[in-house]
Amino acid sequence: MTFRKVRERVNLWLYGGRDQVLGVLRTVRIAVSLGAIAALTYYYGMPLATAEAEAVLLFVKCTFGFYILHYATRAFFDFHPLKFFQRHAFEGLLMVLLILEGAFDICNDSSLMALALEPLDIQGGEAWTAWFIQAYFFVVVLIELRKRSSILPKIKFHPATIFIASFLLIIASGTGLLMMPEMTVQGHFHWLDALFTSTSATCVTGLMVQDASSFFTHKGHVVLMMLIKLGGLNIIAFGSFLALAARFGVGVRQHDVIEDFLNKGSVLSSGGMLGRVIIWSIVIELMGTAALFVFWPEGLFATTGDQLFNSVFLSVSSFNSAGITLFSQGLASPDLASAWMIHWVVTAMVFFGALGMVAMFDLFGAKNLRERMRKPWKQIRLATKIALYFSLILVGFGSISFFVLEFHGTLDGMSTFGKVTTSVFQSVTRTSGFSTINIGSVGVPMLLIFIVLMFIGASSSSTGGGIKTSTLAIVGADISSTVRGRRHVELFRRTISPILRSRAYSVLVFFIVGNVLGIFLLTLSESAMLASGEIGILDLIFEQVSALGTVGLSMGVTENLSSLGRMIIIVSMLVGRVGTLTVVFAISNDMARGKYKYPEGHTMVG
Repeated sequence: MTFRKVRERVNLWLYGGRDQVLGVLRTVRIAVSLGAIAALTYYYGMPLATAEAEAVLLFVKCTFGFYILHYATRAFFDFHPLKFFQRHAFEGLLMVLLILEGAFDICNDSSLMALALEPLDIQGGEAWTAWFIQAYFFVVVLIELRKRSSILPKIKFHPATIFIASFLLIIASGTGLLMMPEMTVQGHFHWLDALFTSTSATCVTGLMVQDASSFFTHKGHVVLMMLIKLGGLNIIAFGSFLALAARFGVGVRQHDVIEDFLNKGSVLSSGGMLGRVIIWSIVIELMGTAALFVFWPEGLFATTGDQLFNSVFLSVSSFNSAGITLFSQGLASPDLASAWMIHWVVTAMVFFGALGMVAMFDLFGAKNLRERMRKPWKQIRLATKIALYFSLILVGFGSISFFVLEFHGTLDGMSTFGKVTTSVFQSVTRTSGFSTINIGSVGVPMLLIFIVLMFIGASSSSTGGGIKTSTLAIVGADISSTVRGRRHVELFRRTISPILRSRAYSVLVFFIVGNVLGIFLLTLSESAMLASGEIGILDLIFEQVSALGTVGLSMGVTENLSSLGRMIIIVSMLVGRVGTLTVVFAISNDMARGKYKYPEGHTMVG
């Protein structure tokens, strides 16, 4: 009897109890994954006695053993084990890592990952391994719950509701984590300040009420970096989720909106968008990490591990336009004020992050590059042209303006290369909140230009905020067509539809009204400081526009805001992060429902 026939008989014999066993293990895995996440949060967030810490670690190690057992059981019950290993290759690699970790721990009572990272002076290697593995299985459990739940398909979610709820969930989780004793040097963090910080990191804004470098511990820095990464990915991850969400109540009438957001030819072909976004972002951030690691000034860090972690943190913060650093004065710190190569690396990371992932897919995707090489007449897409060309125009305008207006101001005393670097840096980072100079020392003319640049913001499908370059481009093209008396609005030899123009003007009005309302409320909440002359109205205007545009630049008033003022900025950051898409989806939903048309009316304008 051949091995194949023996295997078939074994499969037939096991088939009766297969579903029952796998069903029980699946249910247990949900409880184990949730328990492991809670245990790790408790372990790293609370000060524990030695015995208590060892008990929690033992539970975490037992969860690893369960994952190995569950994986082996699934492979054993599968009718084609080799194909199973191929389908679950990544999970199989994790199982091998867990087995090696377990064997090394039993034999040497230490972590294999910690030993591997020891030459780099990196502490807590086993913690990174544990968090990564548990996070992976936690995501797997969520996906499995989504697939098997009988409740979700019956609930009709509006896309805007899902998007806002996802941000609120991340912000609430981040607030709870930051309030844990082990996250701050002082061991406590007021809930409002924790909420402000979590919102700022998740909305990749960068306004801070506490000095990130000295107030938070290393664990707190890790939490901040996680929030930045999740917040930066979420805006595009949401678009990918929408493409799969039709089964949960997103009707066919909304598919054109989803296609527009993803810039895809068909909504049904966008299933791999999320994976591509994650992989591309990680690769770019690793490249940024390597460049920063090389160009740090010598002697800046005590250990190689500190240098590597700061490189990772700044790379993630730069690409996701967060503007948060682990230096007390940011990149304007005396140790980094003249580190021009560091400034250029951050400039490049921020620029590509603000350009948008969809534009980068079009520009640098292997398939698109090969196609353009074979067909030289084939051009990049309209959305990519808008993102690239208008970003370059804004960078050029901001750089020249800063160089001319601040030549005898904040640029005074720098070398020519330093002045050019600083001018370009400040212009590019209009979307991120990084600064290599003291914003409070900048002259009023340049501050007004900064406000305009922050208001415009980054490109669509990017990590930046503002009205976006696409809105600027469409509104500008519409105004140009009106002035020239043309019947149709044209942009890069393409006609812009009335629906797109309506969306653009809606986003523009939304941001204008939002900023006016925010500024008005801040003048009420900060009336005492205004009356005393401690701050001026321009300080509040700058702060509000920066918050709603999710930029993070400040003239130094963030830490002095009242509790009510901080709540206003929190709402502005959140609305600025989700507001544009919310308006677009809501408008599109209403437009799709309208099947009638009233007689045309006419009135004088202007």
